[in-house]
Amino acid sequence: MVHLFNFQNDTLAFDSESGALHKLDELSAAVIQSYIEHEGQRPGELAIQQLETSLGPDVRECLSDIDELIARGDLFAGAKTITPDQLYPDQPRIKSMCLHICHDCNLRCEYCFASTGDFGTGHRTLLDLATGRKAIDFLIEASGPRKNLDIDFFGGEPLLNWPVVVDLVDYCEKRGTETGKILRLTMTTNGVLLDEEKSLFINQHFKNVVLSLDGRPEVHDRMRPDAGGKGSYQRIAPHFKDFIELRGDREYYLRGTFTRHNLDFTGDVLHLASIGNQLSMEPVVAPEGVGYEIRPEDLPVIEAEYEKLAIEIRTARETGQPFNFFHFMLDLSHGPCAFKRIKGCGVGIEYIAVTPEGDIYPCHQFVGETEYKMGNVHDQPIQIDPEVQKPFFSLLVPDKPECSQCWAKYFCSGGCAANSLHVNGHINGVDPISCQLQKKRLECALWLKT
Repeated sequence: MVHLFNFQNDTLAFDSESGALHKLDELSAAVIQSYIEHEGQRPGELAIQQLETSLGPDVRECLSDIDELIARGDLFAGAKTITPDQLYPDQPRIKSMCLHICHDCNLRCEYCFASTGDFGTGHRTLLDLATGRKAIDFLIEASGPRKNLDIDFFGGEPLLNWPVVVDLVDYCEKRGTETGKILRLTMTTNGVLLDEEKSLFINQHFKNVVLSLDGRPEVHDRMRPDAGGKGSYQRIAPHFKDFIELRGDREYYLRGTFTRHNLDFTGDVLHLASIGNQLSMEPVVAPEGVGYEIRPEDLPVIEAEYEKLAIEIRTARETGQPFNFFHFMLDLSHGPCAFKRIKGCGVGIEYIAVTPEGDIYPCHQFVGETEYKMGNVHDQPIQIDPEVQKPFFSLLVPDKPECSQCWAKYFCSGGCAANSLHVNGHINGVDPISCQLQKKRLECALWLKT
């Protein structure tokens, strides 16, 4: 499918099947539009004559150039056909785990999907070492022949349970050596308790770290106060600056969330860029009526803000002060394979979450949705409930009618199942707001490639 769009006075054509990106002049844009109107086929003679009348005698030469691109598979490429057997040649294997180190937090973020840490249970709990070890052993066993496994140390706030973090890191390395597995560790932290000792340990053992900071002090403090209602920015930002300096060239992300209180979030991204150069800023996911949720009428403002951010990123590159923005990072030649693009994150099939009590869920955003509990690592033997898991096998891009004719389908991989559940009441759908924002971010990313 070819997506033709205008961005900052440039006209671009992107073929979602081949990954080819073309910057167009007025003539080629008009001719490709005619191909689109003819469902990817060469326009008929009458349409060609009409193009010549409006665009001049070079139309037929342009048609020949486009026909050559089509023949090479660079434009109007055929859709990929991939069977479940190709996606899961040795049956689905769990390879990633979100390990909840605690269900407690020292912040009270207003938009927190985890209900400020306890996931709506009313009970604040810490993962014990025995449960954590059983979770790791389960991942190793369930992964079968898969060698590379990922574990995200998550919360709540994992630094509240630091001794268990240290012990489980040691256990991961020990079990990796024993089994020949490579356990790649990630941590997500709000940074309140981050100090030099913890930073040095994390930098030594964790492949990636997500640092939660929403941007400008007043924006951060409005949505991310501490348990006493006071702002947290002044305590957290210095910790993150020190951590990033120690981190060096290892992977990390400064990750913020924007709400309708700060639709001018470019200012927040640029503020984060003054602290580090690996950045992410996510739109809040929230129910209607809370006041800070993204609403349909906000979308034109947000789309314009994404364009503004793309211009700032290009300017930063040109002035020798570049930074990466997660949603604008796009590898058209060596990005995710077709299989990954079609099955997405593997929620409930290749990816699970484990709570401090050992309960297994399809992902961290399903925790607390008791009908989606899949098992428990204390069970003997541990078994994933097939009835709970079954619907997640159908979350493939080709199985979603809303995605079949969408040019962006291989980049969102059908969207987030948890978002669909909370918006539509079922997992096999899409969130219309998320879809529109994803498309705009992709246009920005494509423009930055030119």
